Amino acid sequence: MRLALTARHLLTAGRTPAEAYAALARRTGEPERCARAVCAALDIPAVETARRLDECRDALFAPPHPRPNAEADTGELLEALGVFDVPVVLDSRDRAVIDLFLAAIDAMGGIRTGHRHGLARWFTTGNLTAAYLSLAAAHPLPRTGDPARYWSVLVSAGELLTAVPRPDTRLKLALSHCRTRAAHATRP
Repeated sequence: MRLALTARHLLTAGRTPAEAYAALARRTGEPERCARAVCAALDIPAVETARRLDECRDALFAPPHPRPNAEADTGELLEALGVFDVPVVLDSRDRAVIDLFLAAIDAMGGIRTGHRHGLARWFTTGNLTAAYLSLAAAHPLPRTGDPARYWSVLVSAGELLTAVPRPDTRLKLALSHCRTRAAHATRP
């Protein structure tokens, strides 16, 4: 618990989660315990913390890792992997938008692992604008995707996202792009 309090103090003082992790890991030499402390300081539930750390434990914490004096690198990697992402509570509209995004991903016919990871992080943190812009800039695969379904689902998602007072201009432009694509898309 003391490490979590120290992590919270570091975060309150303006350190990023990666920087807080590095400071703690340098001090203690216990990388996994420090990662858990930062997650606790961010109020990430222990069960979710365990799941996230299980996914990267072998790569980050098994001997001979982490390398000596590599705490900052490890912290940045943990941050990039989403270990320190603070989950938000999604409302029904957000969940509906994410369901549409998942349908679009399915209609895409395949997605790069890094793109899927980035989308999952945006879903967790509630950054649906970034997720929408990313999907609107992508394209369904020519042989396995369903362009008509992909673009029509993104139009529906965009309409939900822009149905708020003063929506982000980037969302309106991306929605217009998706509508144009949907109008010209054909079924495979």
